[in-house]
Amino acid sequence: MVTQDEVRQIALALPGASEHPERFAFSVANNGKEKGFAWVWNERVEPKKPRVPRPDVLAIRVTGEVEKQMLLEAEPEKFFTEPHYNGFPAILVRLVAVDEAELRELLTDGWYCVAPAKLRSRMLKG
Repeated sequence: MVTQDEVRQIALALPGASEHPERFAFSVANNGKEKGFAWVWNERVEPKKPRVPRPDVLAIRVTGEVEKQMLLEAEPEKFFTEPHYNGFPAILVRLVAVDEAELRELLTDGWYCVAPAKLRSRMLKG
């Protein structure tokens, strides 16, 4: 199990990563725009009511539908999705079910999906 503090520590160690000032979300600047790679999941608890943040679940970017489906099928106790994310390249991760090493890999891969080429090449060299 990982905590939000551990998520924050791992995410902010990635080159150019920043945390959103008003919510638990992480992004990297790419061509002048902030591109999110991880954020707290907001669950629709009641129809037609606002979504509710779930601090125990993190949405993390993936490369695409193939990777998403592979993760969903391989480890459904760790990964899931919902209709809101249909067709969107992100996976929902139960923080209670992953360890720090696995989370580090997921966050790094998510960051890599949206980071500019200059930062990605620096990461590979370093």
